Amino acid sequence: MTSLIPSVPMPSGTSTIGKTFTFEAGHRLPGLPPEHKCNRQHGHSYQVEVALTADALEAPGFVTDFGALAPFKEFLDTELDHRNLHEALPFEPTSELLAQFLAGWFIQTLEPHIPGRLVSVTVRETGRSWARFTMEEQ
Repeated sequence: MTSLIPSVPMPSGTSTIGKTFTFEAGHRLPGLPPEHKCNRQHGHSYQVEVALTADALEAPGFVTDFGALAPFKEFLDTELDHRNLHEALPFEPTSELLAQFLAGWFIQTLEPHIPGRLVSVTVRETGRSWARFTMEEQ
């Protein structure tokens, strides 16, 4: 098959992909003063975005096949969805610590089995509030 678009040189560089996952959970932050609203039980529709990068693409032209990220979604659904995070996690469930924890889980559990390297994990509590954990340069 002949292309109608002329060939162009492919520049060198890295490629980055992202995928967003969701889960519903409640939490409280007991380390805050009693009068702080986040000390009280409340909930969020969390969005978690993972970003991965690669210097070279895997056939047919992927950083990582999005389907290979399914175990991460399964972990979120099984361990965090519809739970009280302050009871489920071994730390105070701020978005910052949750992003760092999820990055650690991803690196330990999933990254050894897929192409691409984790760049960051972003946790959104609301449409306007988020925390991002960014991996150190490797």
